[in-house]
Amino acid sequence: MESSRFLTSTMKSMTLHRRWRIFGILATVTFICNVHTTTAVDIPLEVEQLPTITAQSPSSLIAFPFDESYPMTCEAKGNPMPEFRWMKNGQEFDPSSDPRLMKEDDSGTFVIPNNGNLTEYQGTYLCYASNKLGTATSREIEFIVPHVPKFPKETLDPVVVEEGQPFTLKCDPPKGIPPLQIYWMTINLQHIEQDERVSMSLDGDLYFSHAVEKDSRRDYCCFAAFPRIRTIVQKTAMSVVVNTKKSHGLSPEVANAILQRRPLLMTPSGVRTEKRLVRGDDMKLECIPEGFPTPQVEWLKIGYELPSRAKLESHGKLLIVPNIEQEDSGKYRCKAKNRLGEVVHYFAVTVEEPPEWLSEPESQLSMIGSDVLIKCSASGTPQPAITWRVNGLPLHEAPAANRKVFDDTIILHNAKASDSAVYQCQASNPHGTLLANANIMVMNLPPMILTTQGEDYTAVEGRGVVMHCNVFSSPPSTITWSKDDSSGSLVGPRFTVHDNGSLEIYTTEKEDTGQYTCYAKNTEGSSAIEASLYVTDATRITAAPEDQQILVGTTAQFSCLAEYDKSFSNDFELLWEKDDMNIGLNYTENSRFFVEDGILQIVNVSHRDQGVYKCVGRTSVDQDTASALLMVLDVPDAPEHLVLSEHKTKSVKLKWTPGDNHNSSITEFIIQYEESQWEPGNWKELLRVPGNHISSVLKLHGHVDYRFRVAAVNGVGRGRPSEPTERYKTPPTAPDKNPENIKIEGHLPHEMDINWEPLLPIEHNGPGLEYIVSYRRQDLEDDWKEHTVKRHSFVVKKTPTFVPYEIKIQTRNNQGWGPEPRVVTGYSGEDFPSAAPEDVAVVVMNSSAVKVSWTRVNKDKLHGHLGGYRINWWRLRSLLDLKKSHGHKQTLTLPGDRNHAIVPKLQPFSEYSLIVMTFNNRGNGPGSHPVNFKTPEGVPEKNPVFKVTDTQKHTVSLAWAPPSEPNGILTGYLLAYQLINNTEEVGQLQSIDISKPDTTKWTLRDLEPLSKYKFHLRSCTRVGCGPNISEESTTTLEASLASIHGGISNQGWFIGLLCAIALLTLIVLIACFVNRNKGGKYSVKEKEDLHPDVESQGMNDDTFCEYSDNDEKPLKGSHPSLSREIKAGDSGDSLVDYAEEDTHFNEDGSFIGEYAGRKEKRMSSEMKAAAQSPA
Repeated sequence: MESSRFLTSTMKSMTLHRRWRIFGILATVTFICNVHTTTAVDIPLEVEQLPTITAQSPSSLIAFPFDESYPMTCEAKGNPMPEFRWMKNGQEFDPSSDPRLMKEDDSGTFVIPNNGNLTEYQGTYLCYASNKLGTATSREIEFIVPHVPKFPKETLDPVVVEEGQPFTLKCDPPKGIPPLQIYWMTINLQHIEQDERVSMSLDGDLYFSHAVEKDSRRDYCCFAAFPRIRTIVQKTAMSVVVNTKKSHGLSPEVANAILQRRPLLMTPSGVRTEKRLVRGDDMKLECIPEGFPTPQVEWLKIGYELPSRAKLESHGKLLIVPNIEQEDSGKYRCKAKNRLGEVVHYFAVTVEEPPEWLSEPESQLSMIGSDVLIKCSASGTPQPAITWRVNGLPLHEAPAANRKVFDDTIILHNAKASDSAVYQCQASNPHGTLLANANIMVMNLPPMILTTQGEDYTAVEGRGVVMHCNVFSSPPSTITWSKDDSSGSLVGPRFTVHDNGSLEIYTTEKEDTGQYTCYAKNTEGSSAIEASLYVTDATRITAAPEDQQILVGTTAQFSCLAEYDKSFSNDFELLWEKDDMNIGLNYTENSRFFVEDGILQIVNVSHRDQGVYKCVGRTSVDQDTASALLMVLDVPDAPEHLVLSEHKTKSVKLKWTPGDNHNSSITEFIIQYEESQWEPGNWKELLRVPGNHISSVLKLHGHVDYRFRVAAVNGVGRGRPSEPTERYKTPPTAPDKNPENIKIEGHLPHEMDINWEPLLPIEHNGPGLEYIVSYRRQDLEDDWKEHTVKRHSFVVKKTPTFVPYEIKIQTRNNQGWGPEPRVVTGYSGEDFPSAAPEDVAVVVMNSSAVKVSWTRVNKDKLHGHLGGYRINWWRLRSLLDLKKSHGHKQTLTLPGDRNHAIVPKLQPFSEYSLIVMTFNNRGNGPGSHPVNFKTPEGVPEKNPVFKVTDTQKHTVSLAWAPPSEPNGILTGYLLAYQLINNTEEVGQLQSIDISKPDTTKWTLRDLEPLSKYKFHLRSCTRVGCGPNISEESTTTLEASLASIHGGISNQGWFIGLLCAIALLTLIVLIACFVNRNKGGKYSVKEKEDLHPDVESQGMNDDTFCEYSDNDEKPLKGSHPSLSREIKAGDSGDSLVDYAEEDTHFNEDGSFIGEYAGRKEKRMSSEMKAAAQSPA
C-alpha cells in the first residue's frame, strides 16, 4: 500500500485574525493554538476515509457518429468502497436499469453504445460517489448528440443589381459542432475569387463593394464544413444578374462609366460595436466597405499602437490579434476611404476571463477538537460566484452548529469525528465553471507504520542510502532511528530523518552495516519496525572504452573492464548501450554485434552505427558507466542541387550544395564535364577547387554542348559524383590558343620537318580549324613565308644544311584568328660530320685501362648539333703470341663536348688498336688515324681445373690446368692447404711455392689420416698471383689402394680398361686443342658456375684465410696467407667510372688512383719444399 505524506499547513496569523475577528480574542487564541493539528493529507486506503473522485469524463462529451461508443467515466476511491449514483438533468438516473448501457462492477462508469437513437441520452450528467463517511461529486458532464446540419430547401430569386451598386449574398449556415468553415465556390467547385472588391465576412456572407459585369453568373454556392463531424453541406446555388448601361442603349462612352461614390460600411452597421472576448481567444474585427473607387481600409487602436501580434487579412478588411490578453482591451477604429471621402467605425473591446483558482480547497486531516479552515477563492472576469456544498448537498440542507461560512472560507470550530465530510466548492462565471472536492477528515489515530517489517537495504560505500519508515497517524508522530539496539537516536551531519520518516545516510561507510530501528510515537500511542543495512564496495569501470574513428565496412571494437563487490558475483552484468538504448544482441548469422568478456565488436560498420557507446557495469545496488564515441568515416556523399548561372560565351558559374562529409573534412571538389559531340559519355576533369568552396566560375571552350558534375574528396577518398547538370551549349568563337610543343627536326640535309601538338577537338571553338605555318631564316632578313595546313606537320624543302630558322604557328577557324603566336627557333636538316678528331693520344694507366685524349672537331665540320664522341677499339693479340688478329670491336660513347676519356676493361699483356670519331643526329663522322698501344702484364685468371686425383692415409694427390689467360708470363703456382674436419676451428694454413710454371700435379705428404683438408691454388706472374680456386678432400684410414693396384695390375680386363681410358683422354685433348686454336675458351658462364670467383664473393687478396664461397661459412682461426706480392690492380673497372668528367690526373698525366701493388708476405712453411716432390 502506498505510503502517506504529512505536510504541515502553515497559515499566516494576519489572515486568521481577519477571519476570526467576529469571534473575539478568545476564539482567535484557541484557533492559533490548534492550527498545527490540521494537515494536507493523502490517507492510505487501510484507514477509513471519504470518497475521492479519481477519474471523470470531460465537461463536454460529443457523440460523434463515427465513434463506436461513448464512455461516461466516474471512478473513485475510499474506505469503505464508494457506491455510485448518477443524476441526469437534475433527475435520478440509473444506468443499470437500461440494458443498452454497459456498466462495470465497483465502478461508476457506464458506456453508451452507438447502436441506436442517441438523442434520448442527450443531457447533463452528475456522478455521486458515497460511503458512510460522505459523498464526492464529479463535475457536470454534458452529453451532446449532434444533428446533421442542413441548409433548408428553398428556391432563391436571382439577385438583380445595377452595375456599380453594392450587393450581398447571404449564406446563413446551419448550426453545428464548431469549428465552422465557410467556402464560396461555383457548382464546379472553383473558388470565387476574393479581392479588395469582393470579400467574405466572418458570418459567411459574400460582399461586393460594387457590381461589375463579370459578377453575373448562376452558380454562387455557399459550402459549410464541420470538420469535427466530417460533414460539408451546400446551399442552393444563387444567381446574380448585373444590369449594365449597355443594356439601356446608352453610348459606349457613357455605358463604360461607373458612377463614383464615397465609402459606406456594408458591415458592421452603425458607428460603434461592443466586443466581449475571452482571454486566450483570437480577436477578429472586420470592416467591409462599399463605394467606387474601391475603398481602402486602415486600422488603429485609440491611444496606443496596434499589438505587435496583430495581422491584417482579407485585403486589410479583417484585423486579427491572436491569443488576446487583458492589455489588448481598448478602443479600435477602422477607416475606409477613397478619393471622394471616408467612413469610420469604432470597436470597444473588453477582454474577460473564465474562472481560475486562487486558492483551491485542499483535503485535510485534523485532530478531534481542532479548528478546521477550508478556503476556496477564484479569479475571473466577471468575478466568479462561489457556491459551497457538503457531501453533494447545499449547506442549508446539511446544517452544522460549529460551521461558519465567510464569503470564500468555511470554518469548523472544535471539530468532531462526525464533521468528516466532502466539501465541494464551485466557482462560476459566464465563461466557465470550476469544481473542487475537499475531503475533511477529523480523527485521532496512533502511529500506523506502512513500511514492511525487516526490509533489507544494500548501499554502496561512499554513496547515500534511504531507509523508509512511512507512518500514518493523527496527530503527526515523532519519528526517531537507532542502530544495533542502541537507545540513542542517530545524529550527525551524515544522518537526516525526513518528514515522511525516512532515514537518509549521505555518505555510507563500512561501519554503517547493521540493524536499524524506526520508532514512531504520538499522543495516541507508538510503533516500531526494524531494517537491515549492508554496505558493499562500489562498482567501478577500470578500463574504459576509447573513442574510435572507423572506416565504413570495417570492424570496430570497444573493450571495457569493471570491478565490483564479490557478493554480487551472480548478479553483476556488463552491458552495452548505444545512444542510451540497450544494444539487442542477436547471435544469429545476420547479427553484427558480438559481446564477449567485456569486448563489444561491431562488424561491417555502417553509418547508422555511429554514436555514443556506453559500457554499463551493473549490480543490484549500483552501477558505473563509461562512454566512447564511434565516428564512422567514409568518402563524402555526392554534392546536390547543382545550379548553372551567369551564362557567358566562354564561362558559366556552377554552384552546388556539399553532401555529408562523414566525419572527414572535404579537402577539394573535382568538377568534371562531358560533351556530346566528340566523346559523349566520357567524363573528364575540368577543375579542382578547395573544399571550403561551394561554387566556381568554369572557363569553357566555344561550340561545345556541356554538362557538368561534381565529386567531393576527403581524407578517406573520393566520393560518388553528383547528378549531372542540364546541358549548356556555348556559341562558336575564334580559337583561344595556338599549338604547343613545336618540334623542328631535319631528317635529311636539305629539309626541315616541323611538327606540333594539335589542338584537341574541344579546343577548336568552332568549325573550320586550320594552322598557318610561318617561317624565315634567322641569319637573313627574309620575309615570312606562310602555308596553311589542316594536319599537324609541315616539311620545308630545299633548305640549306643546318641553318637557323624562326617558326610560328597560328590557329584559325570560321570565327576568326587565334592569339598572336610565339616565335620558336629551329634548324634545318643535318648532314654527317666531315672531319675526324686529331692528335689522338693514349696513356696507359694500368694493365686494364688507358686514358685517351684528342683535339675537338671544329663546329663548321659538324654539320649539325654535336652529339658527342665515340671511341672504337679492338684487341690485336696477346703479347704471348706473335700472330696478330683483328678482335671484336668495342665502343665507348661519350655524349657532349669533351676531349678525353678513360677506356676500361682491357685485357692485360695485350696489344690494341683505337680510333676516335664524332657524331651528330645524322650519324657518325670519319674516324681518326688508328693508334696502337700495349697493356702491361697483369695477374693470371683463375685456373679452370683443380681436382683431387688420389687420396691415401697420409697423402693427397692434386692436379690442375694452367689458366686460359695468364695475362703475362707465368712464373709458377702458390698451393696452400689446411685441416678443417667439419668444425669452425681450422688448422694452420700451410703453403707451397711451386716455381715451375709447367707443373700441373702435386702430392702432399705427411697428412693426418681420416682427416678433412681444404686446398687452395693460385697462378702467378711477375706482377702477382691471380684469384683463388679451392677443393676439399678427406684422407683414408688404410693405404688400401696400393694393394689393390698390385693385385689387379696383371689382370687382362684391367689393362683393357686403362687403354680405353687413355684413348678417350687423347680424343678429348685433341678436341680441346682444336677448339683453342679457333679462339675458343672455357665458357665464362661455365667457369663461374664451376669455380665461383673468390674476389667477387668478398675475398681480400691480403689474407688467404678470408676466402668463403656460397655454401660455406667463413673459417675461423686461419693464418695469414703466404701469397706472393701482387703489383697489378683489380681489373674490375667500371665503364661509368672511367667515363666521368671529374677523373683526376697528375701533372705528368698519370692516373691519381693508379692501382697500387698489394704486398703479400711470403711465409715459409715449416715443412721444407725439399720434403715435397712432384707427383
